[in-house]
Amino acid sequence: MGPTRKPNVCHRLSRRALGSFSRDAGVVQRTNLSILRALVCQESTKFKNVWTTHSKSPIAYERGRIYFDNYRCCISSVASEPRKLYEMPKCSKSEKIEDALLWECPVGEVLPNRSDYKSSLIALTAHNWLLRISATTGKVLEKIYLASYCKFRYLSWDTPQEVIAVKSAQNKGSAVARQAGVQQPVLLYLAVFRVLPFSLVGILEINKKIFGNVTDATLSHGILIVMYSSGLVRLYSFQTITEQFMQQKLDLGCACRWGGTTGTVGEAPFGIPCNIKITDPPPLLFEVSSLENAFQIGGHPWHYIITPNKKKQKGVFHICALKDNSLNENLFTVTASGRVVKKSFHLLDDDPEQETFKIVDYEDELDLLSVVAVTQIDAEGKAHLDFHCNEYGTLLKSIPLVESWDVTYSHEVYFDRDLVLHIEQKPNRVFSCYVYQMVCDTGEEEETINRSY
Repeated sequence: MGPTRKPNVCHRLSRRALGSFSRDAGVVQRTNLSILRALVCQESTKFKNVWTTHSKSPIAYERGRIYFDNYRCCISSVASEPRKLYEMPKCSKSEKIEDALLWECPVGEVLPNRSDYKSSLIALTAHNWLLRISATTGKVLEKIYLASYCKFRYLSWDTPQEVIAVKSAQNKGSAVARQAGVQQPVLLYLAVFRVLPFSLVGILEINKKIFGNVTDATLSHGILIVMYSSGLVRLYSFQTITEQFMQQKLDLGCACRWGGTTGTVGEAPFGIPCNIKITDPPPLLFEVSSLENAFQIGGHPWHYIITPNKKKQKGVFHICALKDNSLNENLFTVTASGRVVKKSFHLLDDDPEQETFKIVDYEDELDLLSVVAVTQIDAEGKAHLDFHCNEYGTLLKSIPLVESWDVTYSHEVYFDRDLVLHIEQKPNRVFSCYVYQMVCDTGEEEETINRSY
């Protein structure tokens, strides 16, 4: 049975004004979020499509900011209509930003510059520069030249908000070498940095002579994850690898002599040499087989999520304990299409002939499970975003999306406090963004703003 008593927002606001809560900032924050959750879920609250935007380049969203034109243009989604925060100068194709991460100021750390206490965008350009850009003005605050011996393409957090990994494109070798059957031993490179102030951990090469016929590799929470075409996933300690195989400690901005060449680390044209080269197989921490290398690890105690390595199991995820590989039946099993979300107290299930679950996500601040369900009506699909109580699974709110939903297109849906944002990729690289904001239903129709960027 779910809870029967509804939270009283006015009562909570009155208690907050009287200082009835603990002086602990965390208690106040949780109280504020519980008030917001009550407002989001109450019947009179609506989410209205306040503006729609179209673009010929990919659209990205990060914490109230919408990025267009390869992160060159930044729009605030917080206001009732789009407000441009900044637009960086036009640049050549080789200088465009290919990937980016939003860095936010850490709590309790003394930073060298005043600008460091504001959010930054960590960006990777097509010509191998790593930039730190002010998230409010677009000004470039720091820049590091990576290297010329490979093409870096992807950014990810190794440790969120602390350590980043920059991954190169895979080395396919020249066409002539491929025709001659000559394989390149180095598959890719991983450059690892601590952020703010930027400091180099090192650049690691993933070599097939050491790892075998590896197809991909990544870094997460200090673990090097190596993947194979058979579905095998192997885990290694990155710290152990750096301690055993780092050839030389390198510091950004310092002079360095490497391979007969002298230059400054992190500046063009010298860049950063690959200083971590594994010469022997490192100690294996763990290995598991998963369909299409689908693998995630986390939780306390440690658990991992895999897809059983059989084609008929595609879209099914198992949660297993790391210590003994046992399947945890008390958690849940989720299918990629959203067919089943099994919880301890409740079962969410769709009817494929009526509607299907397309996206299932968890809003941690409001403790809500959000589910995008799509109903196919003739050739047109209509979607609605449902909020479920994360503890009991009870449906609390349903938000209809006014735009049609084509299941053959690529979709992303974000629920961020009082904002719902839907990004859609249509054929021929046409991107659309629909922004919904929480409003009090006054019964009056409001005009939707349409913009193009």
